[in-house]
Amino acid sequence: MPDLFAGPGGIDVAARQLGIHLTGIEQDDNAVATRLAAGLPTVRGNVRDFRPVDFVEDTLAGGPPCQTFTNAGLGLGRAALDRLVAAVRMAGARGFAVTPPGLDDRTSLVLEPLRWILDACNSRHPYRAIVLEQVPAVLPIWQAYAEVLEARGYSAVCGVLRAEEYGVPQTRRRAVLVARLDGPVTLPKPTHRRYVRGVPRCDGDPTLLPWVAMADILPDRGPFTVVSNYGTGGDPKARGRRDCDEPAFTVTGKISRVRLLDPDGRELPRFSHAEAGVLQGFPADHPWSGADIPQQIGNACPPPLAHALLTAATA
Repeated sequence: MPDLFAGPGGIDVAARQLGIHLTGIEQDDNAVATRLAAGLPTVRGNVRDFRPVDFVEDTLAGGPPCQTFTNAGLGLGRAALDRLVAAVRMAGARGFAVTPPGLDDRTSLVLEPLRWILDACNSRHPYRAIVLEQVPAVLPIWQAYAEVLEARGYSAVCGVLRAEEYGVPQTRRRAVLVARLDGPVTLPKPTHRRYVRGVPRCDGDPTLLPWVAMADILPDRGPFTVVSNYGTGGDPKARGRRDCDEPAFTVTGKISRVRLLDPDGRELPRFSHAEAGVLQGFPADHPWSGADIPQQIGNACPPPLAHALLTAATA
């Protein structure tokens, strides 16, 4: 299956675990270096330069760039949500992708999977399954995608999932869309309990596993506390703290700036690239390569979440 905006391989790692053949399209040289080192099938280039006919796979996956939709950015994507939703519906009615004028280039990429979907439908070789993920602000766009897909015979669902409920050792919310053409589809059921600050992880639904703590996957670190600026707007007084027996904060491209303290408050070495990757759900030996590795890690879809989404779409 083609994986649009494939990055360093979050969805691809999950696909390989499931025995699903996937070819990632990625134009960032650093992410491509990591992918090639990991042996992940890769086409270097811009997704706009390709069409479904260039690939033999019958499943589509992707996570368009999120920077203009996040709370940490300027909000250009969030400001354009109504126009983007209208563009999706217009494209569905016309049968071909429509990009509203005046959008910045990065924001408009959220419409690119729709071009692939409609192109495949028009060629009479529609994708059998589709998996898309983005930050929560994009949910209205995925809901409009679902309307277009259902009009073309797909079963489609979307919603906001919490990564720790799928075994990722961090709290991370993602808007997802899962669709399939050959039968009904539902969002994947959680396998782990939801993290609630102050609530012991042994509490909750006994049919679910406890959420995964940082200490579970970094046992050699010993006890530590994470001090993070994430979500604080840079205000030192608002810095969040989590102990190692809790999940990490959302892993972003600033993961290398996160401070670690021992029980006496002394500074510890910061997370290595391998450790940051593990917090994002990658194997410890994933061969991070090139430059801007923290950004590569922060931009990736956590493989355990991708595994759950791909299973829901293709099983």
